[in-house]
Amino acid sequence: MEKDKVIKWKGLLWTTIFVQLLFTGHCRGRIHRRGLQVKPKLEPITSISGEVTGVRVNTTTNMVVLDNGIVQVAFSVPEGYITGIRYGGLDNILDVTKKISHRGYWDTDESDEIGISGSSFKIINQTEDQVEISFLCPQTNSQSMKVDIRYVLLRGSSGFYSYAIFEREQGSPALNVDQIRTVFKLQPQKFRYMAVSDTIQRLMPLIQDLHTGQTLAFKEAVLLTNPTNKKIKGQVDDKYQYACDDKDNKLHGWISTDHGIGIWMITASDEFRMGGPLKQDLTSHVGPTMLAMFHSTHYGGPDLIMKFKDGEPWKKVFGPYFVHLNSIPGKGDPHILWKNAKDQMLKEVKSWPYDFPLSKDYPKANERGSVEGRLLVSDGTKEPIPANSGWVGLSAPGDAGSWKTEMKGYQFWTQTDREGKFMIKGVHVGTYNFYAWVPGYIGDYKSASIVHIESGKQVSLGNQVYTPPRSGETLWEIGIPDRTAAEFFVPDPRPELANPMFLQDETNKYRQYGLWDRYTDLYPKEDLVYTVGVSDFRKHWFFAHVLRRVGDKYEPTTWQILFPLKEVVPNNNYTLHIALASATKSELQVRVNNPDVQSRPAFTTLLIGKDNAIARHGIHGVYMLYSISLKSELFQSGENTIFLTQSRNFNYQFSGVMYDYLRLEGPLSESSPR
Repeated sequence: MEKDKVIKWKGLLWTTIFVQLLFTGHCRGRIHRRGLQVKPKLEPITSISGEVTGVRVNTTTNMVVLDNGIVQVAFSVPEGYITGIRYGGLDNILDVTKKISHRGYWDTDESDEIGISGSSFKIINQTEDQVEISFLCPQTNSQSMKVDIRYVLLRGSSGFYSYAIFEREQGSPALNVDQIRTVFKLQPQKFRYMAVSDTIQRLMPLIQDLHTGQTLAFKEAVLLTNPTNKKIKGQVDDKYQYACDDKDNKLHGWISTDHGIGIWMITASDEFRMGGPLKQDLTSHVGPTMLAMFHSTHYGGPDLIMKFKDGEPWKKVFGPYFVHLNSIPGKGDPHILWKNAKDQMLKEVKSWPYDFPLSKDYPKANERGSVEGRLLVSDGTKEPIPANSGWVGLSAPGDAGSWKTEMKGYQFWTQTDREGKFMIKGVHVGTYNFYAWVPGYIGDYKSASIVHIESGKQVSLGNQVYTPPRSGETLWEIGIPDRTAAEFFVPDPRPELANPMFLQDETNKYRQYGLWDRYTDLYPKEDLVYTVGVSDFRKHWFFAHVLRRVGDKYEPTTWQILFPLKEVVPNNNYTLHIALASATKSELQVRVNNPDVQSRPAFTTLLIGKDNAIARHGIHGVYMLYSISLKSELFQSGENTIFLTQSRNFNYQFSGVMYDYLRLEGPLSESSPR
């Protein structure tokens, strides 16, 4: 009993000191108040016995602090902003020079960096093993969406969880939502090392380095001309260089090498993110800023805006994500902290769905369902073959491929094994379509029937057979149908615009700044010509069909594909499949044996694309497939040429498309694959 009193007294002492530290903005061991200077002697973050304590909640009029003896997290009341994180000897990991609303917060408006502000605070549950608190932002005439932001701290946990329930009531006014995210702004002088993946890790510049640097053609990119750390002088930094696919966005964060401390964003599931596994988004970037992105228009444009009609109700749970903190004695080896964080990420993934969130809107494992089956592909083979590593998923009912721009519901994805078998676990109760796409094949698959998921039950879909688009025998093909342009030729960057982190990383070479301009360097006057059977798409097909720089302007370009035909089948149609991995303010025109770009094309996409993947260092955006029927009269026996023109410029140098795959098929005959 006496021991518990001592621990409680120390918790209260810590709360008093922490509150003063956070609201005076001084976190270097001094509190300035009424002209006095006090040097607080902070107690260890474990109990006097050296063991981790139970979870405590300490409240004041305008603050609540959650404390489990390992980490302490302070929130403003009733707004719910995270004003401080104390861990491993650092009084506050967050940037105390920022306003309390700009340190740790949920938001839906990137331009203002104003977090969602609660108007009431509530302790949902409080035991020694778990505390869950709520900050509620009600729906009002000006705010047509209710948001309940939750935070959870568990006994023995080196970090905390957060999730939020977004809700629109019946009769709510129309609303567009561009993004939903959580932002953490860290102490810039302490957290300088960023890690996004095994290979994307670096010592980062400071905000002031961007201000003293040279802003480049794409406004988020800056050449570091006078950085505080001279080792990074001459490098280019751009937050989009650190973006990644949602399927890979499970772990990223920052390290204070001087203190041996890491802070990590761990997202164990993609079910609440929109746009499917290939949707790309931001991770961490200069600030130091650490993000949890749930919804955005990045790499997709206006088609990805979440649009609600007048009166439309809606509810969705985003998260939980886990903010994990780790440390090692002395100055920290980033690789050790990164490995530890990866181990923790795997534990979180294995634990999904979590059993501790208390909102009735977050279903536990026994309240969810599952789907199993087998995916086969029939593409000219006598018998369907297993879809190896195919992507299969459940999303809202719609057309084939509609999941790419589905922005409101939950999505559940996995990959098939070598035999095409799959199991999708932890699915929310509801109604879905079963969707799929398979690397090595073009197009999208959708199940013929609706899938109904019930609590605690497993649905068997049996054999699902996907028949990709095909009209005849393959005459030639360029690329690999995998929904990216990664297999094509990615040039070396200009030395004066390089980010050294990517110089030895071929898989991420496309992230270098300014690669669109390298097309002009390689083809200053004449455009790309590709000869089937001679050229190698890995060496000779530029990764993006972009504009050519001429002086201070950019002009449309026309690529040529040269190929022979022994004979032309008369009075019939050939089919040209063009799968695009990306498009931005472009119009792709197709002509056959006609070099006159002013003439009427055999096919045009008209104006397409706003994913901006070329400027934002992506290797893909939103996938599009065109199966183009071409009359046999357009072809000739012997040599033929297909002309591909990207005809739009809009005085916008980043206009262009990325090809995923091209294939010309002959006319359908009895011997053609079906």
